[in-house]
Amino acid sequence: MDALALVCVIKTRSFKKYVTLSLFLLSSGAVTITSFGILAVYGFRSAQYYYFYFYSDGTMTIFLFFVLMALYAHVFAELGVGRYVHVGAMLILAGTALFSVRAVAASHGRMLPVFVMALSQNLYFVGLVLTYVLWGAVMKLRETRTRVIQLVLSLGVFFSAFAASFALGNLYPSFTLWRYVAPILGICLPAAWAYTFSQISDEARLAVASVAAGSSISR
Repeated sequence: MDALALVCVIKTRSFKKYVTLSLFLLSSGAVTITSFGILAVYGFRSAQYYYFYFYSDGTMTIFLFFVLMALYAHVFAELGVGRYVHVGAMLILAGTALFSVRAVAASHGRMLPVFVMALSQNLYFVGLVLTYVLWGAVMKLRETRTRVIQLVLSLGVFFSAFAASFALGNLYPSFTLWRYVAPILGICLPAAWAYTFSQISDEARLAVASVAAGSSISR
């Protein structure tokens, strides 16, 4: 599905405009292929697969965080605050990493795999908050680009589902359903992106603010 989404991005000549998203899809596809290779050689319960899974998941979560920051840059492009978005992204990432280090050190000691897992979980929650903040900015700035709106909404659903699965998994660790959330979401997100780039042109516009205002009045 990552390959399909990447093909849709390239076919619509959007690679340069959404370079962070494109690199994420490319990296995600490479991780998936490597993961299957390690499974075939070493098996599901091997130490090699265990370390690769958590390190690759942590790396891809950081990449996805930068995809979100790139969407921030798209939304705020007309205000000329791209530099501040990049600086803010690095500060948030550094702060989340520091918080994860302190949490791991306090409970488990400085174990790198545990830190990577904690960083991934924390970034999902941070990503959830930032996505809703970005959606608020979309409404406030009256963003009309349908493709950008679709990308923001897909990330909002993705981060929301992941954050919910982490929270419910901690509350009910014996319930095995949470194990299937990550693979399903890993398919749904690139599928949503493939649809966005293949079916929605870059020139398409949607008056989100007007729709929201109309729905609030009707209530």
